[in-house]
Amino acid sequence: MGQDPEKKKYRVNLPKTSFPMKASLAVREPQRYKQWEEEGLEKRLWEQVRTRDKRFILHDGPPYANGHIHIGHALNKTMKDMIVKFRTMQGYCTTYVPGWDCHGLPIEAALLKEQGKQKDQVDQNEFRKQARAYAGKYVKLQKAEFQRLGIFGTWEDPYLTMNPQYQASIAGAFYELYNKGYVYRGEKPVFWSIGAETALAEAELEYQDKVSQAIYVSFPVPIAGLDTALLQEWGVSAGTPVSYLIWTTTPWTLPANVGVALNEHLEYGVYWVNNKQIFICAAVLAGRLKEKFGIESIERRAVYTGSEIVRRVPEYQHPFCPRKGRAILADYVSGEDGTGIVHIAPGHGEEDYFHGHLQNGLPILSPVDHKGRFTEDPGEDLKIQGVGVFEANPVIVRHLESKGYLHAVEQHSHSYPFCWRTKTPVIVRSTPQWFLKVDHENLRERILNIIEDSSQTEWFPDWGKNRIMGMMETRPDWCLSRQRLWGVPVPVAKHKTSGEVYCPPEFQQRVLEVFQKESADAWFKQPKEYFFPEGAEGLDDFELETDILDVWFDSGVSHQAVLEQGHALGFPTELYLEGSDQHRGWFQTSMITAVALRGMAPFKQVLTHGFVMDGEGRKMSKSMGNVVSPLDVMKESGADILRLWVSSCDTNNDVRVGPEILARMSEAYRKIRNTFRYLLGNINDFDPKVHSVPFDQMDEVDRWILSRLSQVAGEVVNCYNEYRFHRIYQLIYDFCISDLSSFYLDVLKDRLYCDHPDSPQRRSTQSALFRVAKSLCLLTAPILVYTSDEVWRTFDPGTSVHEALWDESLWGDCDTEAIERWATIRVVRRVSDLAVEKMRATEDVGSPLDCEVFVRSSDPELQEFLQANSEALKLGLIVSGVGFGEAECGAEMSEEDLTVRIRRASGRKCARCWKYTPEVGTLDNPELCQRCSDVERDLAISVA
Repeated sequence: MGQDPEKKKYRVNLPKTSFPMKASLAVREPQRYKQWEEEGLEKRLWEQVRTRDKRFILHDGPPYANGHIHIGHALNKTMKDMIVKFRTMQGYCTTYVPGWDCHGLPIEAALLKEQGKQKDQVDQNEFRKQARAYAGKYVKLQKAEFQRLGIFGTWEDPYLTMNPQYQASIAGAFYELYNKGYVYRGEKPVFWSIGAETALAEAELEYQDKVSQAIYVSFPVPIAGLDTALLQEWGVSAGTPVSYLIWTTTPWTLPANVGVALNEHLEYGVYWVNNKQIFICAAVLAGRLKEKFGIESIERRAVYTGSEIVRRVPEYQHPFCPRKGRAILADYVSGEDGTGIVHIAPGHGEEDYFHGHLQNGLPILSPVDHKGRFTEDPGEDLKIQGVGVFEANPVIVRHLESKGYLHAVEQHSHSYPFCWRTKTPVIVRSTPQWFLKVDHENLRERILNIIEDSSQTEWFPDWGKNRIMGMMETRPDWCLSRQRLWGVPVPVAKHKTSGEVYCPPEFQQRVLEVFQKESADAWFKQPKEYFFPEGAEGLDDFELETDILDVWFDSGVSHQAVLEQGHALGFPTELYLEGSDQHRGWFQTSMITAVALRGMAPFKQVLTHGFVMDGEGRKMSKSMGNVVSPLDVMKESGADILRLWVSSCDTNNDVRVGPEILARMSEAYRKIRNTFRYLLGNINDFDPKVHSVPFDQMDEVDRWILSRLSQVAGEVVNCYNEYRFHRIYQLIYDFCISDLSSFYLDVLKDRLYCDHPDSPQRRSTQSALFRVAKSLCLLTAPILVYTSDEVWRTFDPGTSVHEALWDESLWGDCDTEAIERWATIRVVRRVSDLAVEKMRATEDVGSPLDCEVFVRSSDPELQEFLQANSEALKLGLIVSGVGFGEAECGAEMSEEDLTVRIRRASGRKCARCWKYTPEVGTLDNPELCQRCSDVERDLAISVA
């Protein structure tokens, strides 16, 4: 379409725009962000939104300030930013306060690694000073990296968990929970990281496949404790060895064994083995054990339920410790693995603690120190004092073998908890810790009811509700204390010998005042007298607690520190958004503290996303060389490419990213950008205040594209509201490629290029293009933050698209009849294009304009439609003529009840518009058709 290359004298309305084809995002994006800073855009924007009546606050979950951002950060922050920008444009108050988690193991471990030291090799006060500086360094670094992504926020006033006011809020929340009876100090088994030398929360565990050495061991039963009648019932003499058979994958916990557990309802057999001893085990497993043990002969002498065998054989002798153990009942014991009898060590297992200690009063033994080493020898020359628990496993196994108690050894593959930071296997160890009682005042039940009630909390995707319900139903009491250097201390004093807690109101008030003024560092720098009320007696007997609070408590009370207090954003907030792992992390700890403190959830909605995998669906790791750095992507391709990738992901599941995927995103971006460029180029001479044509006066094809825009935009808005970002990407991409580039813009080229600049039809089309361009700019602004701003400033150079309000009037018009008619025309167009391609293979046909089309249908209604819309067909098929009768043709194509036949167009080709018409050669200018001749004459007159 346009000027004949050999005759350049004819004027056409070629697109003109300063919007460049080449994006050069990596260069232009930093320049645009600098422009935003110079304009004070974010500050100006936040001042505007704070006065709005409607409210939508997304509360930021704090990343750790201990390194550069990774691709998961980019996914998370971009999703948040898209939501905030969308709500901002909709007229909501949407102040977004970014935050950072600055305490605890992640930062402490990174700093110790940098210094090449262990935690007992540093001065705590000096280390805390260094940790504060270390965290501050990465807060500043990550802030710049998030800004480069185009994330808007109160970057000059974020929330930091290490700020004095926030630290005081942490202590204040602890005191309020303590005063309400939720917090207690007790000794119970907790997950313990040997590598980090600290207790861990469940959220700090990563489960990996591990192969352990599983052993089958006999626990001898003292004959003196058995009834003579029972031995007679079994048909054995008084001197016959009798043993419980147990199975364990943790031999190192045997020194702490004080009991064995059986299932009340499971059947247990008494077996005469190799004509010399009695073994007691689950009857259902006896056949399997015969093979494992290599038993020559086995005879069942009796069978009992678990409850009966526990009553009749209540005790056993520990195989290598000078003590007896007791048989108990526990419902979690099954007949699926092992022997159906489980060894109980309440000091090294949550279930052991519950069933053994709490329900049956068995003692708690935990002869293991903070480095995972045995603190004493259990006796009989085992010599494991000072030996690590995992190193002690083979020693214990050999000792059992030497005593004749070991009967089989096997490799057992199972899922095992690892420390998320040190990547080392954890142990369960009983030590005095601070806990939050999850069942105090029916807290667990109240939380579950709130989760279940959709009027109080909504979960996106909906499976998130079941996920957190299941985790909340089974979670143990929350271990709040950590044995680390950097963080907010458990702010109490305790008696040096009795452990009695000292925490009266006046002590609490003094601590809060000091923390607000001097930060929590004062706890470790000042003498203890600094915190005690004047005149307090017996101070020599008390000491300040040295444990620090779990960092999950720090972030878990952010609804108090940020929403209620520091930034006063309002409680509860509208949305929490994090990765799916936070169902057992931040979502859960926030729920626990909020419901305990305020009786309600801290959020109305929770949105989760999956993890980022490589292009083949594998977990990213440096060793595999498949890590994708968002910094590298932005440096090479630009932030908008990364943001477009985020919008393309179905974040309900794990998402993938890699070079091929990013290349596809770059190509998709190029097509969207070119669509913008074409739209802008064709409205360069259009003034909306002067030339706009009302919707009801537009040409039908223009009403059609605006109607399609209305459909697409309506669904895009719904998807923003429902957080279905990948659907937004699909809708916008398909609209640009299918509706616009492949059809509408192709169809309208003749009108735009060759009509008189001021023709009613051209102005109608330009009115539609203007609305489409501006609408797409608004619809994509939350995603393509830099590109949409670049487009917007061609409309209004003095403002940013991110200050614009959601103008639904741009896409509010819809003509359903036009949609239906042009849907049919597009079907004919598809068949016609196939016929043209077929004809190109045999005849000299360059474009559809070289052709004349004959259409017919066996469906009378369709045939009537086709004949009634011949001019629309001619426009939509971009051909020089449309007919309906029979004619000799060069190609034919059929689809269902539609047939399209093609032949070369009659008449001569216009040198300006390239259409074939009968009048070419009959006018004053023999090279032009009537339309082009009139336009050329008028343009010549206007120039003259």
